[in-house]
Amino acid sequence: MPTSIRYVSESFIKPKYQVEESKQHVYLSPFDLVLLSAHYIQKGLLFTKPPLFDIQIFLKSHKHSLSVALVHFYPLAGQFVTKTDEDQHSCLIFIDCSKGDGARFIHATLDATIKDILSPIDVPIVVQSVFDHDRAVNHDGHVRPLLSIQVTELADGIFIGCSLNHVIGDGTSYWNFVNAWSEIHRANGKSISISRPPIHQRWFPDGHGPIIKLPYAHPDEFITRFEAPELRERIFHFSSDSLAMLKAKANTVRSTTTISSFQALSALVWRCITRARGLPHDQETSCRLAINNRQRLNPPVSENYFGSLIQTVRGVTTAGELLEHDLGWAAMMLHRAVVEHNDDAVRGAVNAWMKSPLVYQIAAFFDRKSVNIGSSPRFDIYGNEFGLGKPLAVRSGYANKFDGNVTSYPGHEGGRSVDLEICLTPSSMSAFESDEELLAFVSVSPH
Repeated sequence: MPTSIRYVSESFIKPKYQVEESKQHVYLSPFDLVLLSAHYIQKGLLFTKPPLFDIQIFLKSHKHSLSVALVHFYPLAGQFVTKTDEDQHSCLIFIDCSKGDGARFIHATLDATIKDILSPIDVPIVVQSVFDHDRAVNHDGHVRPLLSIQVTELADGIFIGCSLNHVIGDGTSYWNFVNAWSEIHRANGKSISISRPPIHQRWFPDGHGPIIKLPYAHPDEFITRFEAPELRERIFHFSSDSLAMLKAKANTVRSTTTISSFQALSALVWRCITRARGLPHDQETSCRLAINNRQRLNPPVSENYFGSLIQTVRGVTTAGELLEHDLGWAAMMLHRAVVEHNDDAVRGAVNAWMKSPLVYQIAAFFDRKSVNIGSSPRFDIYGNEFGLGKPLAVRSGYANKFDGNVTSYPGHEGGRSVDLEICLTPSSMSAFESDEELLAFVSVSPH
């Protein structure tokens, strides 16, 4: 398919005006700092281009609404600053909200159609080009913008790609920002208020913060550049009815009602990927689920908290045990991992990190024998219209892709449907996509 992207213009967007809080530095919590060597979050929305579309009017209105959104989300207009103490062999990294040029805004064109993006079985590689910050790690926020928007014009569509520094925010924060930007744009300049203002006060463990130093004097001690192996990437759709059947099956075989549909779906994917990989019977495998700590903490933290506040929980077993037992067995293991992740578990992990701080490395944290399931089908993705109507699809960039990575989204038709974006090596994907257990529940996607 066509792959020629052309960059038309680039500009930088500052907040429409400066609020007093933005004059203060934002100090980073343990949940932020661990992500310095990970990639930016890259997610974007594909829309149909309306008739009589004027790209210049479109760009002008979106730059304006973005400048208003940045009044509320002012850390995204800043940059990282590091203060190094060579004698103590440590460094302090924080956000200077007034430093830098602001958020980058790119206009590009792509010689492609909506069909070119959505009709192939695999997500085409050209999708990676509709995002800025390709292969950038979060530490690059010292010299790169913390937020970059790329509006790419297709022959018959518009793709709005957003690259946001993962240290600044997790998936909840990311979609809260996009939702707020969309809300501001929908108001068409009549209001600068938003329904869910972000909370910028960072969460710190008792007795610590806001100053947290890392035990490194130079970036090369904790920053690595992960390069993914050759991967195939596909979107698998699960309808509301299919998920209801899957949930019923998992609960019935375990004589329970506690397993959720997403836990059952995660167990299904874990089993099918493990079978597709042909792992030895005694090979240890795990399924990690990204989990939002906001409501796990006591007292709970608001869902409007703007920062990274995620961890992973996991089920661990051998490939043989996983496949010899039924679906409900694996689902119950994941259910227990989720239930046991309470305030004590969160604080215990953070307190252990405070005693021996480290920065996660993608290559070491994720292995080719396990599955990692991130994002959430609960995020409001398809409510972001930006004057173009309901998005046709959501897609992601190169960032944080590895063998066994699974990203969950709500299905386009709504209800309780789910889309899973799955990355596997070509040989594993060939086996996975023909797995009989999987095919019993996968539905035909509208996109």
